[in-house]
Amino acid sequence: MERRPEPELMDDAAQASAYAQADFSEAHDRFVTLFMECFPSGLGSGRCLDLGCGTGDVLLRFARAHTACRIDGVDGAEAMLALARQAVDAASLQDRIRLIQGYIPGAALPCQTYDAVISNSLLHHLADPAVLWETAKRYGRSGAFLFVMDLLRPESPESADALVARHAADAPPVLRRDFRNSLFAAYRPDEVEAQLEAAGLSSLTVRVVSDRHWIAYGRT
Repeated sequence: MERRPEPELMDDAAQASAYAQADFSEAHDRFVTLFMECFPSGLGSGRCLDLGCGTGDVLLRFARAHTACRIDGVDGAEAMLALARQAVDAASLQDRIRLIQGYIPGAALPCQTYDAVISNSLLHHLADPAVLWETAKRYGRSGAFLFVMDLLRPESPESADALVARHAADAPPVLRRDFRNSLFAAYRPDEVEAQLEAAGLSSLTVRVVSDRHWIAYGRT
């Protein structure tokens, strides 16, 4: 199935609210679990950068699993970040989490380098996928953990429709629509491997982990 790009930002307030209220616990808990499986030595008290943190659900789950780490989350959509700030405040994690509104690669980040760079479902939104990989290289210190999880483009529109029916049947219409659009915008593993090769990150491993997700992980 040919890739069909979608808008880079989700900055509509109603759209952001729908995402904040949705139950993504299965996929987001899986993100945290897979990170720990890929890097069993753990992050410890290191500094982590979350690229495309959205409403902050993955970021908060990651922070709870890594109780000594500090996390900077960056996103271009202010509507998403407004809800992320509320979630961070509600979780009383302001001392370990900072949220930054900005567009990569030009966002003004508070640290020069990080011990880990993570990202969930950002790549398929970017007009230029190299932006994600180059930002990870720029801000990941030598030997930093790099962990990216994103959607897997199905083989056909019919396969995309089946995934929407399987995983989002009870979701609001806006989420079903966005999920389908994101599946069309997603990358296949061979495309991700080509991106990593071009970025000088060919040492990273790319692995399919579900019927709709792949991960890329390794050291910068």
